[in-house]
Amino acid sequence: MTTLRQLEYLVTVVETGSFTHAAELLHVTQPALSHQIRALETSVGGALLERLPRSVRLTPMGRAMLPHARAALADAGRARAAARQAGGLESAELHVATLYSVTLGVLPAVLRAWLGRQPGRRVRLFEHRHADELAAAMAAGQADLAIGPPPAQWDGPIRHIGVEEFVVVVAPDDPLAASERREIGLAELAGRDWVHYAPGNGLAEVLDQACAAAGFQPRAAIRTEQSAAAPLLAAAGLGPALVPANSVPAGFAGRLLRPAPAVRRPLTAYTRTRPDPLAVDFTETVAEHACVFPEHIRALLPPGAASAG
Repeated sequence: MTTLRQLEYLVTVVETGSFTHAAELLHVTQPALSHQIRALETSVGGALLERLPRSVRLTPMGRAMLPHARAALADAGRARAAARQAGGLESAELHVATLYSVTLGVLPAVLRAWLGRQPGRRVRLFEHRHADELAAAMAAGQADLAIGPPPAQWDGPIRHIGVEEFVVVVAPDDPLAASERREIGLAELAGRDWVHYAPGNGLAEVLDQACAAAGFQPRAAIRTEQSAAAPLLAAAGLGPALVPANSVPAGFAGRLLRPAPAVRRPLTAYTRTRPDPLAVDFTETVAEHACVFPEHIRALLPPGAASAG
């Protein structure tokens, strides 16, 4: 069955002239985009696009379908706008509670997609250091929904959105950076001074628990309150750091290594028992666009490193 999402993918590929550029614009992987285009072609019974070496071209079937696809997307947009105006959602402000590291790595693509649909929307972020603080704030009514690790006890809906992969960051002139290896056992770093996190930061627990499983307690050269500072300090040569892979930007100067065994953290979106339509809509956007494991990091790690996402 043809879906609006498939029609959106077709129109975007045509307008950009490239599967690669369309995937970037839509915040999906290129294989996922190609799969949906093939599914659309299967549903209509023939090829819609001809793939050329440096571009794409519509087939006769594609030329016939394109104006109807654009019209369907326009109608759907008008229908959503009418419904949200009737429900008072066009200019509503959504309150989202989350962790500092999740804001940094996971949410930018989500917020761009969600706010881009309706210019009148607003989001207020309430950021916390620890998952327990996050759950307590949600229970106290601070926000409409939370994005973070699954809470220990929760009566409302919980939506799994993926599994974060952590990486070890070292300086570009570190001896490890000169090797061809892409994985490292944390026990090999037992004698190092680490870039650690301040007490109360949930990432401090992640590092301590991972190192304890490897048989040692990490010695801190420096502790930072800011999740974003850890990879930068590690790249400056102050010691290795364990960071969420999605918090490392493209073009980052430091060297990345995957800990073996892998260090991972599940992420969820959760709301109170009866979430309003705005929170439900945002949760769906999180599930679709959350940047749990970015492609520029996936390419640096061994095959299968992010298969748990």
